[in-house]
Amino acid sequence: MSNYLVELKNISKDFPGVKALDGVNFNLKAGEVHALLGENGAGKSTLMKILSGIYDRDHGEYYIDGNKIDYLTPKKAQELGIAIIHQELNMCTHLTVAENMFLGREDAKLDYIFQKRLDKKAKEMLSILNIDIDPRTVVGNLPISKQQMVEIAKALSANAKVIIMDEPTSALTEKEIAELFRIIKELKASGCGIIYISHRLEELEHIVDRVTILRDGKYVATKDFYSTSIPELISLMVGREIKEKYPRLSCKKGKKILEVQNLCSGKVVKNISFDLYEGEIIGISGLIGAGRTELLRAIYGADRADSGNIILFGEKLSIKSPLDAINAGIVCAPEDRKKEGLCIKLSVRENVSLANLDAVCNRFGVLNSKKEISLTDKVIKDLRIKTPSQLQEVKKLSGGNQQKLVVGKWLVRNAKVVIFDEPTRGIDVAAKVEIYNLMNSLKEQGIGVIFVSSELPEILGMSDRILVMCSGRITGDISVQDATQNKILHLATQYEKKEEVV
Repeated sequence: MSNYLVELKNISKDFPGVKALDGVNFNLKAGEVHALLGENGAGKSTLMKILSGIYDRDHGEYYIDGNKIDYLTPKKAQELGIAIIHQELNMCTHLTVAENMFLGREDAKLDYIFQKRLDKKAKEMLSILNIDIDPRTVVGNLPISKQQMVEIAKALSANAKVIIMDEPTSALTEKEIAELFRIIKELKASGCGIIYISHRLEELEHIVDRVTILRDGKYVATKDFYSTSIPELISLMVGREIKEKYPRLSCKKGKKILEVQNLCSGKVVKNISFDLYEGEIIGISGLIGAGRTELLRAIYGADRADSGNIILFGEKLSIKSPLDAINAGIVCAPEDRKKEGLCIKLSVRENVSLANLDAVCNRFGVLNSKKEISLTDKVIKDLRIKTPSQLQEVKKLSGGNQQKLVVGKWLVRNAKVVIFDEPTRGIDVAAKVEIYNLMNSLKEQGIGVIFVSSELPEILGMSDRILVMCSGRITGDISVQDATQNKILHLATQYEKKEEVV
């Protein structure tokens, strides 16, 4: 009998023009959490899609519970006890929790589904995991964190003994992450094997036993987590030492760029005021639900402001839509870059052109190809976007390069203020540094930068000044020199009047 639940040997996979995997090895023991690490494009998702039957390998061998498997399909992988929880959850949001958990495995006779039996089975499974969710709740009414718990329960209801988790904490609060880790530890104790993919390396110490690193589609190493260090793992991932994780750049504070005065929007943004200066990066911190994203949306015109003023270089603006903000020189890289920031099925060139049609079309609306190519070439060069050509589909770019494109397409419009909402979510360590360097470059050019992040080390590492929000208000406006994690968390959890904060 094999010591491993899963063994993948010399797995290779080619796509047109790309060798995604080249002789990769991976194994998983029962009752362990095995982290799979690597930069965006390293081959992690491809390897997991092969294990879950979504892709077929070109070369290599599979072994499940010591038995050689000739082929895998999603159905066969499920029958063998392999479940995958994708970063972007695949839930039927109009169905109930119970219906999602047993989709395709309903307790039914002819065309009749025994709903009460379904609800009872779902409740039993949720109870085993100590998850307090009513099985009759419509999934679309649940927060992402609860939907993720439902996905785990669904996997276990199908008798999964191998669970693949892809960036499971990317949209969770600290409290929700702690709950997820509790469930993971219970799964380990029951003998379940978990493959864990995450770019948040600091969270690995709480749950991970071993790590395997991939780089450029190739196997690099497998290590016991407690016999290595985070800097060593980063070095193995990127093939070089990253000397400075947060490369903050010091710039002289210039003139005032932006004034936000008594801004109110909806039920969340309440009487917000702050200023932004040249040579300054403002980080906005706070717990989920504090109103951080809603504040950015109100400034950018995605949400209508009920009252208050937005002043740019001394001129009061009337922002009723994102187009008004863009024309004024305020641009935004939204949290969900794939849905709100880019047309991922279009090319790099088409994405740049869509944001700058007035610059690449004549007065009759006819596209000038030379201008379009020249403008796209400038964006690629200025932001060092890695792409084989201007005609590359955006969905095939790495997360870091997609983020650069979101910003770059607006910068050619002479932006004065750039807003980032969770700029490094879902991208690897090396790509994060590239985004930080982009922020520094904007800062050097005198462009104002505002960013929201749920990662406190990132806020402390890249901000010159930190705004802390709680319940839709600013509870702290502090320089980074005076900031600590404890101080920020205190301000994020207890409302105090801004003028009382020391």
